[in-house]
Amino acid sequence: MALMKPESPPMGWNSWDCYGASVTEEEVMGNAEYMASHLRSHGFEYVVVDIQWYEPEADGSRYHPFAPLQMDEWGRLIPAVNRFPSAASGQGFGPLADRIHDLGLKFGIHLMRGIPRQAVHLNTPVFGHPTIKARDIALPHSVCPWNSDMYGLNPHQVGAQAYYDSLFALYASWGVDLVKVDDIAWSRLFGYHGQEVEMIHRAIDASGRGMVLSLSPGPSSIAEAVHLQDHATMWRVSDDFWDQWPQLREAFDFTAAWATFQRPGSYPDLDMLPLGHLALRSTETGVGQRWTRFTPDEQQTMVSLWAITRSPLMIGGELRDNDAWTLSLLTNDEILSMHRQGYGAREIFRDSQGCVWLSRHPDGVSYYLALFNWANESREMAIPWPANDQGRPTRGRNLWKQQSESWTGETVTVNPHGVLVLWIVPEP
Repeated sequence: MALMKPESPPMGWNSWDCYGASVTEEEVMGNAEYMASHLRSHGFEYVVVDIQWYEPEADGSRYHPFAPLQMDEWGRLIPAVNRFPSAASGQGFGPLADRIHDLGLKFGIHLMRGIPRQAVHLNTPVFGHPTIKARDIALPHSVCPWNSDMYGLNPHQVGAQAYYDSLFALYASWGVDLVKVDDIAWSRLFGYHGQEVEMIHRAIDASGRGMVLSLSPGPSSIAEAVHLQDHATMWRVSDDFWDQWPQLREAFDFTAAWATFQRPGSYPDLDMLPLGHLALRSTETGVGQRWTRFTPDEQQTMVSLWAITRSPLMIGGELRDNDAWTLSLLTNDEILSMHRQGYGAREIFRDSQGCVWLSRHPDGVSYYLALFNWANESREMAIPWPANDQGRPTRGRNLWKQQSESWTGETVTVNPHGVLVLWIVPEP
């Protein structure tokens, strides 16, 4: 097995937006059970435990600097048993992954690039290479500016690859299906850590288990696009995304720039979907527990942009608290079909108040159009028929309304910060 390159973008749930670094086994399983019951049949399958699952005292989105971490004798981080009781007796995430797999789902974890500072200070040996120690392979000056857990690895040092190989062999033994590696796609101190990305890719290939590789944070550099396509499944093109209109407006700029680099198995990632009940134990953006601040129209706009551009769909809210509206956003199979099977997505129109995206249907004839209104009031927007469709009676589907409609070229009204998504079937 090797690095997984799925034909459609990964879909699932990530614990960060609602629990920060403090999620527990009970909360992970509760969300997994909800996903299995309500979302699996619509394509959602990954359950991802985000950062610091190895930190016993983690209690939110603010990290405890230089906190003692749970680690094995070879410097590999292991789950904090007080938060993940099934990890006792050296079982790691194996039992939790088994329970998630039994639901027909897949299991993912977050890690920071490099090796724990704690391992370097204790000078632990590398698994399978007892004469190579943590201090031999660490780069103590290569540190994350916002989290104190790790040092980078020296890619030129004998034993560095062996450490990553041992790490991913451990994850494979647990049954991990996705790994989100942080402080690697972009850093304001060090830029892109391409050599460590290659080391992780090799370690996945050597692990014997197929895994999706997700890289964070953004904004990734387009100069590294080909390298990212070759060595990762998905990579962040923006910084952390939250439920604020200015960030959603900015997402259009990111995805327009990256559109040509999306291909099956390689996905520019606009980040998680902050929908539903958020920040149960988080103070990101200075606001704590809340329901998403996006209006209903903005929520449809976000899901539509992620879907037509084929960004991965990772839900950020506490799934068990979903109301009917939030669930409807996540289970609209016509929108999700566009996300799964559309291709060649590109922005075909833009002015100061909005834009239009087009994506092709695999039948080679029909296509999807998404008309986005950025203005603070309703706006009439013209449907930009391709030249060979001008003047033709045209039929199709309004995907959010899930109903058939017909058009002859007239303008349509789009709500403030809203969207109209159409599946167009030109008449012969």
